[in-house]
This record gives sequence, structure tokens and C-alpha cells, in this order.
Amino acid sequence: MHLIGDTHLHRHPDHTPGAQLPVVLVVAAGGAVGALLRYGAARLWRNGSDAHAVWRVGEAAFPWTTLAVNAVGCFLMGVLTVALKERFTRAPRLLNPFLGTGVLGGFTTFSSYTDDTRRLLENDQAGAALGYLVLTVAAALAGVVLGVALARAVLTRPGRTANVTGRAA
Repeated sequence: MHLIGDTHLHRHPDHTPGAQLPVVLVVAAGGAVGALLRYGAARLWRNGSDAHAVWRVGEAAFPWTTLAVNAVGCFLMGVLTVALKERFTRAPRLLNPFLGTGVLGGFTTFSSYTDDTRRLLENDQAGAALGYLVLTVAAALAGVVLGVALARAVLTRPGRTANVTGRAA
């Protein structure tokens, strides 16, 4: 373990020599968890991308669930980035690929975002499609910025780092 730059004690797992199988396995496990969470959100709030339950004949429902999932996922990515890169710098090296690429990558969805837009356009709802495109990007950017800001306000103090247990180093 070594310091890279100002804060990173681990190289990114994809950039380290040696076997990548552990990284692949934690990303796959995290992706399964994230996809199940997204599926659960779509089941709870059926105005998302669940085509058989959502898209009526004629006008398409606005995909609020997909928008919310992507905004929340971006917020959590902001929190995770600060937590692992600035506060808990001695966290296990596979935690970031598990939570970031795996769980949050499986939870958020660019494919549903674009398909929802296509469905709105096919239903002659160009205004709603454009609004959805812009609102999702704005919400995602706001989410990650707010996540970073909140995590820094709560987790970091100037001149202080912590190990994975949270005790000052």
C-alpha cells in the first residue's frame, strides 16, 4: 500500500499487476445487488421503465423512477468517492469496485434513460422527451456535486485522515 498523489493509498484495482479475477468477481456481485435494487425501485414505483405496467397506449408515462434512480445513484457515487478516496483511505482495495462499478453501476441505468426517451419520442411527446433528457443530466450532476459536498462536510476535517475503522490516523 502506498500513497499516490495526495489521498489514494491503493492504485485502482484495474491498474495493478496480477490477477484481476477478484476485481471481476466483486464487480459482478455488486452489479447483481445494484440491478436487484433498481428492479425493486421499478416494482415499488411503477412509473419507471417497467414497460408492461407503465407505457399506456397513446401517451407515455413520464419515467420518474428512472430519473430518481439515476439521481440517487449519482449522489451516492459522490458520497462514495469522498468516503473512500479522502476519508477511509485504508479501506479494502476491492470495496470501491464492488460499491462503485458494481452496486452503483448496476443500480443506475443509461440504457433505460435512452429507451425511455425513445418511447416518449415515439409517442409524439418531444417536449417531455427533451425535458427528461435535460432534467436527468441536471439531476445527475446535482446529485454527484451534492454527494461530494455533503460527504466532505460530514466525513472530512482539514489535516485529518482515517483508516477503515474511522479512527484518526
